[in-house]
Amino acid sequence: MHKALLLVIILLATAGVWYVSQNYELVGIDQIRLVPKGSSRTAAGPARTGDLIRIASFNIQTLGRAKLAKPKVVERLAEIIRQFDVIAVQEVRSRHQDILPRLIEYVNAGGRRYDFVLGPRVGRTRQKEQFAFLFDTETIEVDRFQVYAVDDPSDLLHRPPLVAPFRVRGVPANEAFTFTLVNVHVDPDEVSREIRWLPDLFRAVLNDGRGEDDVIVLGDFNADDRKLAAALAGLPSATVVLESTPTNVRMTAQYDNILLLLPASREYTGRSGVFDILRTFNLTQDEALQISDHNPVWASFSVREGGPASSLAVAP
Repeated sequence: MHKALLLVIILLATAGVWYVSQNYELVGIDQIRLVPKGSSRTAAGPARTGDLIRIASFNIQTLGRAKLAKPKVVERLAEIIRQFDVIAVQEVRSRHQDILPRLIEYVNAGGRRYDFVLGPRVGRTRQKEQFAFLFDTETIEVDRFQVYAVDDPSDLLHRPPLVAPFRVRGVPANEAFTFTLVNVHVDPDEVSREIRWLPDLFRAVLNDGRGEDDVIVLGDFNADDRKLAAALAGLPSATVVLESTPTNVRMTAQYDNILLLLPASREYTGRSGVFDILRTFNLTQDEALQISDHNPVWASFSVREGGPASSLAVAP
């Protein structure tokens, strides 16, 4: 009788361990916890599905030949990029034009089909940089003829943002989510002055003649969500996606974010986060910092247009 009871207990315990292993995973280093598999969390984005796309931003920190010369770093960069359908990149810094083509070769080495859009060199000092968009051509297409750097005749911004229009592939054209991304890198020495122009940046892109109401401004703002929200107070429809979330590798400050307009961007699912390089790849801090001192930030969107065009009226 006792042996039978013991056998039943062992079987139940084994079944419980199997259930937990199949449906949950351990997350965290200092504070380990069980998280349902496939759930949204800081370390990585949600699992790919046919109904969603993931839009991200990543300051790769001085992307040039020196970084591409490190095999482990390039391997991790390629793996990060493959997690997203389109990713806005800041700090492409090189006089050579082969940096993005070489990086894309690594990304596509496993059979993927990513491509890129690269903006002009911008900046007031000798240390100029380029903005870029990297995207999966199987899920996203870009209209290259409508890519442009924001006109800034008054020199209000250290680096004029890069604007690019995209559309989701794989769904009927009249249902596909269309959106415009605005790639931003705010100068760390001019944060207060530059972010106050964010409402005008939104308005300029909304009124550039293309009639696109899904405008998403993303990048390295060198400011946390509270400062961004205060700067956007003059544009009540503007929303800051990430709140109270560190975005640097050291997890001490929030620099990167994604800004969008509601209700125009009803395609936004409400799911967003930070791709934690250190914990995702189980790296030391020094190893993670060789990749970048920033973590990518992301948000997920429906592949289908969520509302009629021009659903948001913004005064010029």
